[in-house]
Amino acid sequence: MRTIIEPFRIKAIEPIRMTSRDEREKLIQEAAYNVFLLPARDVLIDLLTDSGTGAMSAAQWAGIMRGDESYAGSDSYYRFENAVKDIFGFSHVIPTHQGRAAERILFSTVCSTGQTVPSNSHFDTTRANIAYVGAEPVDLPCVESRVLADPHPFKGDMNLEALQHLLEQCEPGKVPLVMLTITNNSGGGQPVSMANIRATSKICRKHKVPLYIDACRFAENAYFIKQRERGYEDVALIDIAREMFSCADGCTMSAKKDGMANIGGFLASNDEQLTREERNLLILTEGFPTYGGLAGRDLEAIAVGLYEALELDYQHYRIISTEYLGQHIAAAGVPIVQPPGGHAIYIDAASFCPQIAPLEYPGITLTVELYREAGVRAVEIGSVMFGSVDTESGQEQPAPNELVRLAIPRRVYTQSHIDYVVEAIVNVFERRDALKGYRIIEQPALLRHFSAHFAPL
Repeated sequence: MRTIIEPFRIKAIEPIRMTSRDEREKLIQEAAYNVFLLPARDVLIDLLTDSGTGAMSAAQWAGIMRGDESYAGSDSYYRFENAVKDIFGFSHVIPTHQGRAAERILFSTVCSTGQTVPSNSHFDTTRANIAYVGAEPVDLPCVESRVLADPHPFKGDMNLEALQHLLEQCEPGKVPLVMLTITNNSGGGQPVSMANIRATSKICRKHKVPLYIDACRFAENAYFIKQRERGYEDVALIDIAREMFSCADGCTMSAKKDGMANIGGFLASNDEQLTREERNLLILTEGFPTYGGLAGRDLEAIAVGLYEALELDYQHYRIISTEYLGQHIAAAGVPIVQPPGGHAIYIDAASFCPQIAPLEYPGITLTVELYREAGVRAVEIGSVMFGSVDTESGQEQPAPNELVRLAIPRRVYTQSHIDYVVEAIVNVFERRDALKGYRIIEQPALLRHFSAHFAPL
């Protein structure tokens, strides 16, 4: 059959509160033109993030009912630990309340002031946690990623030549670890090939630097490898995942993505001594090592969800439905990062409204207009999120790209919802010449995109 259907039936529903354009105009003003500050009840289609926003399965809810809430050594922890070890293969597993907690514990333990942490592309919390301990996050995306419209199959790859050069130039101990994000979120949700994972691992081992994988969308990356990389056509997704992680020394994971859960994460590695230090910090800030800030029921949901994310029918539906959104808006002329990503579609906001300068934040303009038009909430991935300040001049520097991400929650929206989003984007695109930029009137020092206030120019 040519028609791809959702590989599930809907068992419970959540109502959407419909709003008018006049209502939304008032609401976005009250939120200081920052969609993060909108109450969720006032959003019709919420594509802000795919993190923790998915719908859990009947099997996950059944697991929640048997959650063992013992403080230490619960059965739920051991089921969770067994699932992580089975798929990821690491000897030591530390549960955390979400991925950024795993990042904080890892970087607080292994990084210090003046060190450098390279990656194919760090996402926002990863970058902030590295900077918080005084180290420098460095992005080394592959050359193919620079052309947003280029449909290269693995635009999430690490720039191997740049990584090799960086490690050769750095004195011993300057680089405590290398991070590889799969899929590459800030790079457009683009996958990393198995060949690139292996080559990155080889370079790291040559220089005796640990390789860690940011694994939050590991199952989507495995699916792309199966679809696009020669030799993996007949390999099961779980075996592709196991091979990916066999190249690494550890990983961080937000289970709110391909753990298919609403909360949770973990930190895993093969280093016993390092794990002892990390567990001590976990006890101080998160909880006992067999719950790590999570309820037993959450551990159960993750243990089930990790396997569900690796089901081929699910991944096929997931990737095809995201692609559906991308293809339909691209057919109307909307510029997007090509090819469509796994968890999201990324609109090239700089090309969408070229009359708006990067430091007038075209991504913010587009997120505001999508909300005004149809109550759709997306997120800016541009100079607000990833801009920097020049240390010598004190001037703000724009990010390499001005993107707007439409992140698709897992198992939540139907095709008619996506058709509604397509219509909204095309409507805004048709009046793009009249759009104007924004300025920041209030912002925090770190992760400003979450709470900054804006005003129209």
